[in-house]
Amino acid sequence: MVIKLAKTSFLQINKPPQSHVLRLPPYSHIVSYNSFGPRTSPSGSPASGISGTFIKLRKEGKVALIPYITAGDPDLSTTAEALKVLDSCGSDIVELGLPYSDPVLDGPVIQGASARALANGTTLESIIFMLKEVVPQLSYPILLFTYYKAILEHGISKFMAALNDAGVRGLLVPDALLHETETLKEEATKNEIEIVLLTTPITPKEEMKRIVESAEGFVYLVSSVGVTGARATLNPDVPLLLQEIKEVTSKPVAVGFGISTPEHVKQIAEWGADGVIVGSAMVKRLGESKSPEEGLKELETFARSLKVALPSEQLPKDKPTEQLPKDKPTEQLPKDLPSEQLPEDLPSEQLPKDQLLVLA
Repeated sequence: MVIKLAKTSFLQINKPPQSHVLRLPPYSHIVSYNSFGPRTSPSGSPASGISGTFIKLRKEGKVALIPYITAGDPDLSTTAEALKVLDSCGSDIVELGLPYSDPVLDGPVIQGASARALANGTTLESIIFMLKEVVPQLSYPILLFTYYKAILEHGISKFMAALNDAGVRGLLVPDALLHETETLKEEATKNEIEIVLLTTPITPKEEMKRIVESAEGFVYLVSSVGVTGARATLNPDVPLLLQEIKEVTSKPVAVGFGISTPEHVKQIAEWGADGVIVGSAMVKRLGESKSPEEGLKELETFARSLKVALPSEQLPKDKPTEQLPKDKPTEQLPKDLPSEQLPEDLPSEQLPKDQLLVLA
């Protein structure tokens, strides 16, 4: 698989013409593992959307923990319980992946999760049905991850309406061109859904500025180029990348791709990120365990270890937090920031025309 990023693209992919979500029998019921009680909000639903969550966290001086799991892996009953477990562990937002038959930007762990979910009969309709039952029990907002073609197959208007009906508050579409995300925004706004956008280490600065200006909820900083998957070390350029983004916006910035340990989470928070996204390490524990019950226990233990690693106070308590301006510049950080190495992966915007990115 070869990905070529054009100057005018947010992300352009050369992939096989036939790529679709399998149409399989819908999910019918949820099996409850009562040993994991959900942490419900006073109102019985998430207190706020993506932006509102970051406003609250900034006021409290905290960094967001954002786990990623794949819907339907190993099955939707387990996904429902996993969402509750992640709530009980203090997750602030959860990124939920819509399984797709051609997840070209994902590494082997998440590709395997998508394959298992589709083989189990997971569809958009069954995911929506599950979320309608579970979301009112959660205290955090759901950010849905999917590919652009999956949205087009359902129709943009119907897709956004379905997400709203399920209580989804954010959407991340990594392979959409920047102008395509603007098309999505029109219907997303009608349905109270924020469109999160990505920027990467290879995104030209002017393109990064356009992405940041257009992003809603938060800016997703991909820590390293490539496909998703856990990494042993962190990209040393992340502090500088965070600095460059924060020089042009005061929107929250969350870092993802390759983050897999409490030490990674702690380091990224110390580098100044507003949120930390952990994907493949979560998916592996939940989907590749011997049983759903064991997977839920491993997920809980891991999520708690990440939450403990995050600082309880990151920003001065007297820092204004009433609103998150869309493009207000922030103070410039020192140029000699420390650099360990932080990775994750997902190419996004624009590369010089002569550069190719190859996914193994």
